[in-house]
Amino acid sequence: MTMEADRIYAALRNLKLPDGGDLVARDMVRAMRVEGGDVRFVIEAPNPDIARQMEPLRQAAEAVVKQIEGVSSVQVALTAHGPAAAPPKAPPQGMKFGGHPTPQAGPMRPAGVDRILAVASGKGGVGKSTVSANLAVALAKQGRRVGLLDADIYGPSQPRMMGVSKRPASPDGKTIEPLHAHGVTMMSVGLMVDEGKAVIWRGPMLMGALQQMLGQVAWGELDVLIVDLPPGTGDVQLTLCQRAAMTGALVVSTPQDVALLDARKAIDMFNTLKTPVLGLIENMSTFICPNCGHESHPFGHGGVAKEAEAIGVPFLGELPLDLDTRLAGDSGTPIATGDGPMAQAYAALADRLVKGGMA
Repeated sequence: MTMEADRIYAALRNLKLPDGGDLVARDMVRAMRVEGGDVRFVIEAPNPDIARQMEPLRQAAEAVVKQIEGVSSVQVALTAHGPAAAPPKAPPQGMKFGGHPTPQAGPMRPAGVDRILAVASGKGGVGKSTVSANLAVALAKQGRRVGLLDADIYGPSQPRMMGVSKRPASPDGKTIEPLHAHGVTMMSVGLMVDEGKAVIWRGPMLMGALQQMLGQVAWGELDVLIVDLPPGTGDVQLTLCQRAAMTGALVVSTPQDVALLDARKAIDMFNTLKTPVLGLIENMSTFICPNCGHESHPFGHGGVAKEAEAIGVPFLGELPLDLDTRLAGDSGTPIATGDGPMAQAYAALADRLVKGGMA
């Protein structure tokens, strides 16, 4: 904590609450940021009703901080923690979904699951979920027993891509029955909530939901469970690598430098967490004009292959930028279910994973 922040907290302690204590003692000051003379922070009330009564206190907090020498501007937001966000609609028979994680003795491997592969990216928008869905289908077409876990809690897209919407059942209130599509066994938080409803959870609930989807879903006998991770290096990635017996990770990136910058961060995260990076995939590598057949490279080309060589991990292949792939995903029938050029590209990727013992 900087000296400037110390002075701000000291000033805020002078603002007493009607029911006793002060903002600092009651832990109501959040997200403090001091940049030069600019000060920003949030006052978080216990619930919305109390927040509506605290506008005079918010104004008083701004005023008292403005009086501190060296402070040029103050922005104080007022929000409410409120009651805990309600869990998503539960499956039948009272299964509760989402909550704080429970203690476990060591890394978890769901019963009957041989390998767990995470599909990751350092940033969003590189087609990681599309790769996950199509790779799962391509592996299933090669006779592998495949599961697909959509671990992108805040932005689940696999129900749409896999064309499923039925809510999973829970016959005993403890075990979750996954759904099946295109030869793949799948589970997603998106199956537990309405498609247009946001999942507004803090980290512990998110981690608890991931633990449930790993340990309470009846995955059955699987050769490989593919986990579609959210972009970045946050709570889900940390929880998965620390709480699950991971076989390894596949990192997806476009060839452009900006995407590779973030992909390197994802690779560093897996290395730090002792999760093997099994290979890199270059998505949106080329574009073939459907009218004239000209090949172009909107995002560059070959950058991921060079990165794989530089860090000494396998380069698993290139996947084109393709309109039909997007249309197929939006329609709920991944393009890997067919037999066209894109399906063949995913089949080649799946074949490499199988021959390499990764799937």
